[in-house]
Amino acid sequence: MTTVILLIFSNLFMTIAWYGHLKFPMAKIVPVILVSWLIALPEYIFQVPANRIGHASGITGPQLKIIQEVISISAFVAFNAWILKDPVRWSDWIAFALILLAVVVMMAPRWSGAAVAP
Repeated sequence: MTTVILLIFSNLFMTIAWYGHLKFPMAKIVPVILVSWLIALPEYIFQVPANRIGHASGITGPQLKIIQEVISISAFVAFNAWILKDPVRWSDWIAFALILLAVVVMMAPRWSGAAVAP
């Protein structure tokens, strides 16, 4: 659970760093990049421990990545709707559902307690 909480915080910062500047299209690119880097620093402060803690608890690298992707897309969908005010299309929801299906496939062995051979 600690891994997921840290990944949520990580992805909130990264979503803002990557997409927050879109609210300010007239801002010059160099300051935007510098501010984005400053916002992204806390992302790494949360991301690195999240991955270490998760891996130490038995979550595989691919499982960590797929968990991170779901959290990242969830953060983006919320940011897109509330901050950018862009509509989420039906095809976006289908793509999101397919990623959730990937999570189920990736995590099924862990949830069932079954060992997976490398």
